[in-house]
Amino acid sequence: MELCREIELEGHIIDSGIMTLVFDKIMDMGGEFEILTFNVGKHKKDPSYARLRITAAEDQQLDSILSELHRLGARSPEIKDVTLKPAEGDRIVPKGFYSTTNHPTFVKYRDEWLPVEGIEMDCLIVVLEDAKRAICTPLSKLKAGDAVVIGENGVRVVYPERPRKVSTFEFMHGTVSSERPSETIIAKLAREILALKKKGGKIAIVGGPAIVHTGAADSLAKMIREGYIDVLFAGNALATHDIEYNLFGTSLGMDLKTGTLVTGGHKHHIYAISEIMRAGSIKNAVDLGIVTGGIMYECVKNGVPFVLAGSIRDDGPLPDVITDAMEAQDAMRELIQKDVGMVLMIGTLLHSVAVGNCLPSYVKTICVDINPASVTKLMDRGTMQAVGVVSDAGAFLPLLAKQLDEQSSSSTA
Repeated sequence: MELCREIELEGHIIDSGIMTLVFDKIMDMGGEFEILTFNVGKHKKDPSYARLRITAAEDQQLDSILSELHRLGARSPEIKDVTLKPAEGDRIVPKGFYSTTNHPTFVKYRDEWLPVEGIEMDCLIVVLEDAKRAICTPLSKLKAGDAVVIGENGVRVVYPERPRKVSTFEFMHGTVSSERPSETIIAKLAREILALKKKGGKIAIVGGPAIVHTGAADSLAKMIREGYIDVLFAGNALATHDIEYNLFGTSLGMDLKTGTLVTGGHKHHIYAISEIMRAGSIKNAVDLGIVTGGIMYECVKNGVPFVLAGSIRDDGPLPDVITDAMEAQDAMRELIQKDVGMVLMIGTLLHSVAVGNCLPSYVKTICVDINPASVTKLMDRGTMQAVGVVSDAGAFLPLLAKQLDEQSSSSTA
């Protein structure tokens, strides 16, 4: 005996490709569908509505299909309040807990739709019953007695739709560019950055030490100084080699002007860390005139917050580095949720993946790496608006800084 259940979809489900995704998902998972109602919007801004009957051979198969469709924005025609179950201990999840997507999400509680705050992927939803609030909660923050949402009943996911205006970040059309960044791609990205800043949005950068190694540190420092970057996420390496470059003109002991190794240069990064240790912090080193330029200098001088997350392979590390991974996650989340509308991910796979895991799906991302596989992996972090560029930072950042200068000047002329 076949089992069936009905679902609804509403919005710009045709031109956003959502209907195609739904059909493909059902068939890929061995189910069948019947379209009961399909009302197509007559004008560009009009939403469409579809009601489908989903059929599967087994109960478990049907549940699996519906779970996947739920993540695409499908909902049951009859929506009940969410089911809540208390966590029996710290970091112990109740069976059947709801696992979040990074799309905007709402839960129905006492006949009221509550927005889930701080949404990110692979977390739980905890309802604060007295305050009538729903909080996206990482496993590390789950406390005994927290009221956790169970199952998908009463949960509504708003799957991102294609923007009404075409942009560089065309919905679901994120592609990886050719080996070298073209002036055309960079020019479009610069326009997106300027438009976002004009609206008061914030831009974060996740940077790796390759920014310094490839000679792009001055370009990034300039972008920070001119107000294009609002948050910096990195590790010990970027900050250390940036400071080494300022103190000694080298990165990993190599003279960046001549491209030659300096005698004894292999010790420069240790000296750099030691100087910051002596000062007590990067900010103190800037205030004391020890560090006089560079990426970290511009962050301090321009009040740009930064999170330096530690790694098992770090030297030192610098006193500003957060060595507790959970503390570093919390510090990143706090800054991401403060109106960050775009993230540049340049030359660091692991830190970029970490930030990507915390991003809502509507945040635009620019993924830059010399390794095409790394670019593809970063673009798969769940954001719906991503552009990938296969390039080293030394080619990408100077071109971007140049375009920002030219376009900013032309708009004020």
